[in-house]
Amino acid sequence: MSEDRPQRDEITAKAASTLAKALPTLEKQHAFVGFDGFIDVIMRVVDRRRTMVYEDYEPIRTIEAFAKRAATAAGRSANMELVTLERRFGGNGPLLAGALGRLGLSANYVGAVGCQDDHCRLDPLFEPFAQRCTSVTPIAPPCITEACEFEDGKLMFGHSANASQITWERIKQVVGLDRLREMIDDASLIGMVNWTIVGGLEGIWRGLCDEVFPQLSDRRRRIFIDLSDPAKRTDSDLGRGLGLISEMSTAIPVTLGLNLAESQRIALVLGVEPAHSGETPGTGGEVTRAAAAIRASLGIDRVVIHRRDGAGASEKSDHAAWFDGPFTRNPLLSTGAGDHFNAGFAAAEQIGLGLEECLAMACATSGLYVREGHSLTGARVASFLEALPTPER
Repeated sequence: MSEDRPQRDEITAKAASTLAKALPTLEKQHAFVGFDGFIDVIMRVVDRRRTMVYEDYEPIRTIEAFAKRAATAAGRSANMELVTLERRFGGNGPLLAGALGRLGLSANYVGAVGCQDDHCRLDPLFEPFAQRCTSVTPIAPPCITEACEFEDGKLMFGHSANASQITWERIKQVVGLDRLREMIDDASLIGMVNWTIVGGLEGIWRGLCDEVFPQLSDRRRRIFIDLSDPAKRTDSDLGRGLGLISEMSTAIPVTLGLNLAESQRIALVLGVEPAHSGETPGTGGEVTRAAAAIRASLGIDRVVIHRRDGAGASEKSDHAAWFDGPFTRNPLLSTGAGDHFNAGFAAAEQIGLGLEECLAMACATSGLYVREGHSLTGARVASFLEALPTPER
């Protein structure tokens, strides 16, 4: 399933026009996002040095080449030199909330963005993030991710001990239940991400279902969830977490965002047919069928699955769609691309775009981010949509 060029142009034009018209009032769309926080150390792996000047080297360009280099060390040893390009705020939650804020929404964040010696004081590295948000409430110190960038993807090595401090009781202690209810009651978008690392997230979901959602006023809301690479969690863990997502959807419509690998794992746990990795770029039939099967099994409102070359989604009306994204072979930065896809899709839902246009805006937000290496404004995304590049095959 792949849209032809005239259809793609029609979709992008509609998305661009709707976004441009919505820009003056986007700040009236309030988002509540939580709960993780990471400091991302962006690195490259040295292949060989040209000189001993720190920045003068040839990097290992692909994950496959890195894997071969590592494999040759079996039974011996190897010294891999890492060059740090940047230290920046990260975590799925801050990247999602920061991207939403840059797009123009009013983002309120609660999560692990505090100092090591004072968990309720914002870590200075998160100051640029806080400037994009309406409010930021630290509840714990951040974790650390060392992200090795390659031309064909990235390898992320996480130090996640601080995530154990992210719990329902901690949130109630720092934020207060009344204030938390006010923030969520004011939100039309509730974003909750990184179930994989945040072991306390299921307790948070249970707390929200029991102590917050029944108290909310009657207004349009949507939950956006990204589990964030559940490969390391057991099938029983994943099944239990998915069950809670289904339960939440009975109170508030849920959109579940997945990448291809995540969708394959969830499909296997649910016992439905997964999308396979080897499908021809530019065709999304397997992706949309997998999204529909996962959505139906969970009984939730929407499932969206993104690949590097595009994305597919299914919604409760049994409508499904695929969109060819503006794939580039040479991204400037890939860490955070999925979070920006999520931000684009969630923001598109907030301004009332249809499924095809939501996919277009999500792919444009992510595609622009990987080209320019930072979050973009809603106006910039709208202009990018107006002349969306064709995919580089």
